[in-house]
Amino acid sequence: MNKNYLKNKNISLRAPEPEDLELLYEWENNTSVWQAGNTTSPFSKYILRQFIENSHKDIYETRQQRFMIDLQSKTPVQTIGTIDLFDYDPFHERAGIGILIMNKELRQIGYASEALQALINYSFEILRLHQLFANVEVENTASLKLFEKHGFRITGEKKEWNKTGAGRKNEYFLQLINSEKEYSPNN
Repeated sequence: MNKNYLKNKNISLRAPEPEDLELLYEWENNTSVWQAGNTTSPFSKYILRQFIENSHKDIYETRQQRFMIDLQSKTPVQTIGTIDLFDYDPFHERAGIGILIMNKELRQIGYASEALQALINYSFEILRLHQLFANVEVENTASLKLFEKHGFRITGEKKEWNKTGAGRKNEYFLQLINSEKEYSPNN
């Protein structure tokens, strides 16, 4: 069976294109989302252009991979966010996942869930990873529910891990192990 691991009912994942430069520039420099990605300074268009130009390199070389999330059910197709594999470790066969749906009105209606499921399937079936992990602030209940829905389990809590304007925040470490007991691609 020829399955497209980067597509679901409403979304598809794709590599960044030069046409995404302005969108990425806007998103990466939006300080309201910096805390989730531990960003502390803006990105220049020059750096983002280089990132896009190098996106043809595979995860084995760069140790990361970013996908744009396209909403297929809209005409024309609308790019609504990004999902990343980061800290890829080929020896231990693991990587972290980060996800952003930029428009708040498009959150919590299933698009992030579809994107996460597609990336999980891609990671386990194509990259043959053994495990995926995510870091989620304790107070981010929407993200916790999203990852837990897809089989991620909290395996640790990092105390006072993130320094914010509102004080220090605890962060959960979640893991999804690719074994018959833990994960089924039909989740």
